[in-house]
Amino acid sequence: MSAGRLPTLFIPHGGGPCFFMPPPPGWPPDTWHNMERFLRGLGTALAQRPHAVLVVSGHWETEHPTVNADARPSLLFDYYGFPEHTYRLTYPAPGAPKLAAEVRALLDEAGIASAIERSRGLDHGVFVPLMLIYPDADVPILQLSLQRDLDAKHHLAIGRALAPLRDQGVLIIGSGMSYHNLRGLASPHENDAARRFDDWLFEAATDAATRNAQLAHWGDAPSAVAAHPTSEHLLPLMVAAGAAEGEPGERVYSNRLFGKALSGFRFG
Repeated sequence: MSAGRLPTLFIPHGGGPCFFMPPPPGWPPDTWHNMERFLRGLGTALAQRPHAVLVVSGHWETEHPTVNADARPSLLFDYYGFPEHTYRLTYPAPGAPKLAAEVRALLDEAGIASAIERSRGLDHGVFVPLMLIYPDADVPILQLSLQRDLDAKHHLAIGRALAPLRDQGVLIIGSGMSYHNLRGLASPHENDAARRFDDWLFEAATDAATRNAQLAHWGDAPSAVAAHPTSEHLLPLMVAAGAAEGEPGERVYSNRLFGKALSGFRFG
């Protein structure tokens, strides 16, 4: 990583507002403790404080990559059935309209059509982890959507186009989950499948020479469909990896949730 260049991150964002409520009855009381501890330590783990954070969440899909250019973004409580107080969480971080324009210009240079949005709030894949990473809400936040076709190669290209932002003090975060099969989560019979995919993902993400080629064909990985029946929670990884093409990858988070292996990565 060159002097002054920020890394990129792929982080787990948990389930809904999980860090701000007790686990449901019957769940271990420490279900989210390890993940929460990891997220709380990220802000101080970086060598430099970012000027802004660009987040790609698994909870926003549009026809073309779209930036939320609101100068004061609201929050979108896009989760259901949680305690009432979790719908009153606040995170008054400023938006980044100037960065939104720069993102669109970089995508345009790469031949990638984009769009702009000014009314959608930051979804829980953004504000929930950032409440832990930068709890003072004093770092400007820009959310970028996934493209609805969910093509891995295309999202790697989106990340590649945005790589210059890292030299401008912009932290690029992909927010999702390395395992996201809600039906299989509680089943111990799926633990081996989750482990096989996690083992593959570790090898792929940490091999700088072949990483993007492997990630482009993640669906061929062992137990890929068992780990991700749909790909929206894995695609943010592609943007983070694409923005650090050819640079080192490191697993910075490893844990199990109901026996399912989970990972988080740093690139660059």
